[in-house]
Amino acid sequence: MTLSHSNPQSPASIVMIRPHHFNPNPETLADNGFQALSNDTNGTNLSNRAYMEFTQAVELLKNSGINVHLFEDESHNTPDSVFPNNWFSTHPEGKVVLYPMYAPNRRKERRSDIVEMLKCEYEVCEIVDYSGSEHDDLYLEGTGAMVIDHLERVAYMIPSNRANPALFERFCRQFNYEPFVFSALDLNDIPIYHTNVFMSICSDFAVLSLQMIPDLTQRDNIVRNLSRSGRDIIDLSAEQVYQFAGNCIELTGNTGKILVLSRSAFNSLTQDQIATIEKSAVLLPLSVETIELAGGSVRCMIAGIHLPPTKDKTSFTHLEQGVAHDNC
Repeated sequence: MTLSHSNPQSPASIVMIRPHHFNPNPETLADNGFQALSNDTNGTNLSNRAYMEFTQAVELLKNSGINVHLFEDESHNTPDSVFPNNWFSTHPEGKVVLYPMYAPNRRKERRSDIVEMLKCEYEVCEIVDYSGSEHDDLYLEGTGAMVIDHLERVAYMIPSNRANPALFERFCRQFNYEPFVFSALDLNDIPIYHTNVFMSICSDFAVLSLQMIPDLTQRDNIVRNLSRSGRDIIDLSAEQVYQFAGNCIELTGNTGKILVLSRSAFNSLTQDQIATIEKSAVLLPLSVETIELAGGSVRCMIAGIHLPPTKDKTSFTHLEQGVAHDNC
């Protein structure tokens, strides 16, 4: 599968939010089996380490040719703000989507300045706002809840507290994706809280853990779907998933496709898995061990920009709960 520089599966520009007061979120601990408590009870030490990890990660991404739109978060009441991919996504047809968040303090992460930057720098014709579904206790946490195959127009989702099947189906209808709902369980037999800690779809390969899908028919159907697209399948063990090996993202840099992942994820990969990845992408490990205590890793930290670059705009539509409003 050979693709151009404008590969929708492999964005060249991203949004990242640097946390000034990072702390694992107590409101998400109950259903995030990947979240951990730090042995360091000094919150300042923890936030300083996360700040340094994040800053070094941004420098490595920039040095690899990734265009990073960097925002700061100096607030004390948004401990998960380092994970922006949960509250918004962007799409090649010029749409920005805002999502309903399960934890009340995560709803405070939505930022109008980021949306305004996207409207300035890129061609945005519509904003689709699902956040009002929070009033109905329906949640769909962006590209954490969903893993999207932009090339084959398929979206994958594991139902959980943060991923409502009905809202997912609505998203797929509105954006013309084939929905694929399946179950995957963590080591405590609890549904995996976000699909993107378990699975990543890249241009030429897909990373996931088949052993964590209990339904054999669903397992076979996923393999069939991904194989039909011509991708290699990198099958992770559950232990590798817990090292965040599934929480990676393909980006386009100076030298072509780059698979960005954490250092712990990279260290968990086998030589055969690395060889399969390196057939089409360069590996870029980032050291984010402190940030991973919050239950997310590199993929969660990166909101890919799939929008076309800006031109003179003549119209802009705001879609709130499916109703269009002309903002021009």
